[in-house]
Amino acid sequence: MRIAILTLGCKTNQAESMSIEYALYNSGHQIVNISENPDICVINTCTVTSKADYQSRQLINKALKNNSKVIVTGCYAELNNEELNKIKGDIKTVKNSEKSNIINIIFQKTSSNLFSFNPMPLSRHRPAIKVQDGCNYSCSYCAIPMARGRSRSVELDDVINEIKLYESMGYKEIVLTGIHLGTYGLDLKPKKSLSILLKTILKNTSIPRIRLSSLEVKEIDDEIIELLKDDRVCRHLHIPLQSGDDNILKLMNRTYLSREYISGIEKILKAIPDISLGTDVIVGFPGEGQAEFDNTRKLIESIAFSYLHIFPYSQRPKTKAIELPYHVAGTIKKERVSILRKIGVTKKQEFIKKHIGKTLDIVVEEQIDGKIIGTTKNYIKVVSRERKDVVPGMLVNINILGYDNDVAIGSLVNNL
Repeated sequence: MRIAILTLGCKTNQAESMSIEYALYNSGHQIVNISENPDICVINTCTVTSKADYQSRQLINKALKNNSKVIVTGCYAELNNEELNKIKGDIKTVKNSEKSNIINIIFQKTSSNLFSFNPMPLSRHRPAIKVQDGCNYSCSYCAIPMARGRSRSVELDDVINEIKLYESMGYKEIVLTGIHLGTYGLDLKPKKSLSILLKTILKNTSIPRIRLSSLEVKEIDDEIIELLKDDRVCRHLHIPLQSGDDNILKLMNRTYLSREYISGIEKILKAIPDISLGTDVIVGFPGEGQAEFDNTRKLIESIAFSYLHIFPYSQRPKTKAIELPYHVAGTIKKERVSILRKIGVTKKQEFIKKHIGKTLDIVVEEQIDGKIIGTTKNYIKVVSRERKDVVPGMLVNINILGYDNDVAIGSLVNNL
């Protein structure tokens, strides 16, 4: 059959979709785009914001208009099953807990090879590997714990085997991901940790680049910082802030205050000055007045972030935040988002400027319109003129010449 896999949301969703894609391929099915009139569309949805909900519904309706059979999974499907049941058409929902068994559900089989892969071309050249799922935290704005359940870790041997597979296929980077990556291993017996996972990967594989996805500031201990100094571990951390105001952080039920966040960042930067640091910020959370917003803006301006992800607060059903007083008007949220995104562009440009004249290595991800696009270890997106001997998936050296908006401009040097 011709099957399209459409993915919204986090890197964990991306990792799960890649596993589904491999399993379908290994079962003899053809993976196609939605524009190629697939027989089946598997849609891996997201519900982190109301916008993600809307995008999930858009994809479902688009697939149904193509007369495809639609399989909907992911967090939006998990929390909105009744709404999905009202949609007319050939549509079936699959719970997150059954996602690894999705082929059996689609084709009514009794066995699956979802995590037993044979080589096939990947749509992503920096594959994400899910090592953890679920979250034990209770941030007042977040519905994901309701959709994903409590924290669960993948066994060390299974992680190593998946990395070795990608390594054997020639991939140069993997991204370790989870809904709450920093809690990796705490549920295993005997207990493990993210640092143990990293050490095991470094010892038992030779893949050139290992990247960590999002971590909480209090989870980045001395061991993690030391491991980030290893040449194979990408010097890049994404550390959510959400707000720079202590009262808002308390209302969000975050686990730190602003001074603790700053202290953690300063410790990292002192140990690894050239690291790329990114963050998430929620703007317009209930109770955020001008003073609270200014505290967030000033904190962001004081830290050497290399990029920002800015989101307007989005009401999520059944969360504690939706019941809080003093919700912020949409126009004010829009203005504040614009202010912080402009700061984000400036910070990204400043980070790129520090690397002008340096030679960095990139994993080539795209080749389009006579150009190649790739990502450095420290998470700079680089564009360069293409060369016949350079194709997506390769690890190549590139000299940073300048920047255009928030993308670095480079010149290929020689292959690694």
